[in-house]
Amino acid sequence: MTTTDDILIAVLPGDGIGHEVMAPCLEILGAVSRRLGNLSFRFETHQAGAIHYRETGVALPAATLAAARKADAILLGAMGWPEVRYPDGTEISPQIDLRMELELYAGVRPVQTLPGMPSVLADPRARHLDFVIIRESTEGLFASRGKGEVIADKQARDTMLITRKVSEPLFDYAFRLARGRQRRHGQARVTCVDKANVFASFAFFRKIFDERALLNPDIAAGHAYVDAAALHMVRRPWDLDVLVTENMFGDILSDLGAGLMGGLGFAPSADIGERHAVFQPCHGTAPDIAGQDKANPTAMFLSAAMMLEWLGEKHSNDRLALAGGLVRAAVNHAFADGLRPIETGGEHGTRHVALAVLDAMAHVDAAAA
Repeated sequence: MTTTDDILIAVLPGDGIGHEVMAPCLEILGAVSRRLGNLSFRFETHQAGAIHYRETGVALPAATLAAARKADAILLGAMGWPEVRYPDGTEISPQIDLRMELELYAGVRPVQTLPGMPSVLADPRARHLDFVIIRESTEGLFASRGKGEVIADKQARDTMLITRKVSEPLFDYAFRLARGRQRRHGQARVTCVDKANVFASFAFFRKIFDERALLNPDIAAGHAYVDAAALHMVRRPWDLDVLVTENMFGDILSDLGAGLMGGLGFAPSADIGERHAVFQPCHGTAPDIAGQDKANPTAMFLSAAMMLEWLGEKHSNDRLALAGGLVRAAVNHAFADGLRPIETGGEHGTRHVALAVLDAMAHVDAAAA
């Protein structure tokens, strides 16, 4: 990206409700551009996913991967379809291929409750959650994807991989993120979530974390075993700040975090590397509600906000950071005003949610966002 007039976004709607949440998201980004001025997005839509695999035999075309490398950022809907699988029985998941190909080691999963939404926990403090799970996204147990073996139909084997090459920048990113949060919240703590009491791979993971913690003495650092971390997320989630963990553990804990927010339709995410980043909601393609105007697009909108903020930081562009804040402010305003998606038992479908956020966009204060 050279100027705010030339922001190239690779759009990968994917499968199922991916298309349904992507279309209004692009409307939201268009509204942000018009509201702030001097922001112009170029959207290039590319094919990938399970349905594309079923039709062509290719899940992530070379042209789509090339376009993703070229773009300033990648915006992804959702990919996969239960009945469409590879010969080994695993599901089609080009989003994982993108993480591997683009070396997107930091899966950032914010857990932030929205105003006006009922809490799933009784304690009133659970209505104001704001912490982040950082999931290592390229190795861990997922490094065995496509490489596992079944031996004589008697045993199966997958192998976990932890490397210093990936873990060091992962932990450095966690401390940088905590430092930025400290400026806003007045506190900062990074907790390494592992199973170092049982597995040598996690003991190595923790060792590297402790080394990087010594290089960031201004940020508090701690440890938690994954089972204890899950318990803590349910009993006292308001005490959490930044949790950093292995791929599989992060996959599981981030769904628990989504549950604390009200569901996967509220859970945005980013997969970030040194040069590239993909932004997508945490939810899947939801075949059971696809095409019925029932999908909750909120996570897609918040993922777009993360994209704008990342672009703003990457390019030292306050206008883009302001745009991300404007999207967040519009979402918060709409929910404070009574928006209730079908996902939470409400009556508001995909289009209604989008229109409520678009309407809020015209009323929120961009400067205060």
